[in-house]
Amino acid sequence: MRYVIAMVVATVVALLATLFLSTALANLVVNQFTFDNPDDVADLHTAVFMGSNLVALLVGWGIGWLVGGRFVRDTTAA
Repeated sequence: MRYVIAMVVATVVALLATLFLSTALANLVVNQFTFDNPDDVADLHTAVFMGSNLVALLVGWGIGWLVGGRFVRDTTAA
């Protein structure tokens, strides 16, 4: 059950980050630099976008793992 909760929470957090955070963060980072080549802009934008989604996925997994740990039963007691 712990794994299921962790996966669901990770998916929800990653989805929310994709919809509300990643694009704004990528635009903010790209606007801090000047570029000579438009491909460099796209590469940095993509890297920041994907990196922030990965971080959100890992944070969501950690939150779900902690929340799912509340439902773990001790089966070693006999």
